[in-house]
Amino acid sequence: MVPSTGEITLLLAKWKEGDLLAFEQLMPLVYPHLREVAAAYIRRERNPDVLQATALVHELYLRLLQQKKAVGEDRCHFYTFAAKVMRRMLIDHARESQTQIRGGGQERVPLSDDLSWVNIDSPELLDLNRALDELCALDPGKVQLVELRYFLGCTAEETASLMKISKATVDRELKFIKSWLYRRIRPCVIEKAVGQ
Repeated sequence: MVPSTGEITLLLAKWKEGDLLAFEQLMPLVYPHLREVAAAYIRRERNPDVLQATALVHELYLRLLQQKKAVGEDRCHFYTFAAKVMRRMLIDHARESQTQIRGGGQERVPLSDDLSWVNIDSPELLDLNRALDELCALDPGKVQLVELRYFLGCTAEETASLMKISKATVDRELKFIKSWLYRRIRPCVIEKAVGQ
């Protein structure tokens, strides 16, 4: 059963007022979607035994629990915050993997089919993070689209609903964003390949 938008918003409001029981009631409602997203990332990992979906969601849970009160006013704010945390966790994992594994011969596993030139557990993910930080300084809304669509795994329709814009706007914005990111990241990838 998919939780209603109102149910999540109501629990977030109670959590914001300091009701920790509301947080405990919220997590079972959002857990299935968060677990599904984490599982999709793990399936793309070169070494899926290193990172597990349940562990990823549990770490997300612990990071959310560290918040003194709700991380948003409504479902959109909550999922946006969860996407940012998931992005940070994947970036941390990629950094850790890069310090342990140097050299070539590694299988390339894309972050998303739409971002096939950015691989999980590779320097490209770190380059993507830097490019997203740069884009955030210019337009935070565009970064929110990327985080919801590619890091939280929302469909274009879900992203549009969460951001209260049309699906056509999501599609148009993501097309521009992907092009912008590609131009920022590809020179880094080419330089690294030439330098090796």
